Amino acid sequence: MHAFDVLGDPVRRHLIELLAQGELSAGELSDDVRARFGISQPAVSQHLKVLREAGFVTVRPEGARRLYAVELEPLRQVDDWLVPFRHFWAPRLAALGTEIARGKKARRSTTDKDEK
Repeated sequence: MHAFDVLGDPVRRHLIELLAQGELSAGELSDDVRARFGISQPAVSQHLKVLREAGFVTVRPEGARRLYAVELEPLRQVDDWLVPFRHFWAPRLAALGTEIARGKKARRSTTDKDEK
C-alpha cells in the first residue's frame, strides 16, 4: 500500500498524530479514536493493522498490553517525496517568520518604553 493511501484516511492520520507524542497502548489509542470518530474497537484495530503492515507503526507486547510507536522511516520517505514541492511554501513560511520576529521586536520596544 502506498504511503499516501495509508495516510489518506483521517483515522490513521489521527493515530499517527497521537503516536507522534509518544508510545501508547492499543487501549489508549482505541479509546481516543472511538470517542473522536465513533467507530468500534475492531475498526480501530483494523486501522492499527494497516499502519503496522505498512510499516508506519511498531508494536511491542508489555504484559497483557500492546504498545504502539511511530516508525520514522516511512515518514522520512513521505518527507523526501515532498522535497520538489517545498518551493511552493518555503518562501511564505520564511516571510511569516520575519513578520513574527517584527511583531516580537515591536512588542519588546513598546514594553521597554512603558517600563521607563
